[in-house]
Amino acid sequence: MKVLKLLVVSSALSAIAGTAMADSSVVQEKWAFDKNQLIPSGVRVEGGMTGYGGAILWQPSPLVGLALGYNGGEVSWRDSLKVDGTKYDIKMDNSTTYLNAEIRPWGNSQNRWAQAVYIPVGVAYLDNDYDLKQNVSGSTRIKIDNGFYASADGSNASVRGKLKYANTFAPYVGLGFSPKINKNWGVFGEIGAYYTDNPVVELSATDNLIPVDGTTRPTDQALKNSAYKIENKNQYEWMPSAKLGVSYNF
Repeated sequence: MKVLKLLVVSSALSAIAGTAMADSSVVQEKWAFDKNQLIPSGVRVEGGMTGYGGAILWQPSPLVGLALGYNGGEVSWRDSLKVDGTKYDIKMDNSTTYLNAEIRPWGNSQNRWAQAVYIPVGVAYLDNDYDLKQNVSGSTRIKIDNGFYASADGSNASVRGKLKYANTFAPYVGLGFSPKINKNWGVFGEIGAYYTDNPVVELSATDNLIPVDGTTRPTDQALKNSAYKIENKNQYEWMPSAKLGVSYNF
């Protein structure tokens, strides 16, 4: 998997480099590269699953742009992450630096909505920590590793964990839509995923969380099994991303 990741990162960087190295021989329907296109053409602010931040934008061609950005900060969501069948409250501590080529298949179209569609392809440096928590009390149950667990005495019990995408380069692909409101201002939305390899996971529970409803597997073993699946199943090699923002073009 690490070889595959290296190949995908290399391909993403090659695509970006190919975009950035356009020269005066590139002509597309009366458009030709000019060194002034190296000057940023706009900026944007954004927020989403990888935090909040912004990006500097270049548009050397109607068909291809570049975005260099950073997302960071803490974001908290309730019952928002389902990991191996268990729903967790999540607090994300994000640090994502990215460089994307934004391919616009209909960049030369006269239709403003078609122009707004783009495919971001690039690479990011990730250092993201997720704190996971799920509380159990009274008769509430929690599902872990296909078994059910509850508080032994009805008092508060909990499962806590950490999920970490640490110090890693990750290729990215997505789909975006960025219509202009007027000559300078625009909005955008983007969804995509980073290929990260599996995250590092730690899960633990309070002592009063016990198996119920015929479940015989000890709580500690269920948590170990769940962590093992997250660290080894292919479905957890991808980190989803979604964000919205506002752009300003110079």
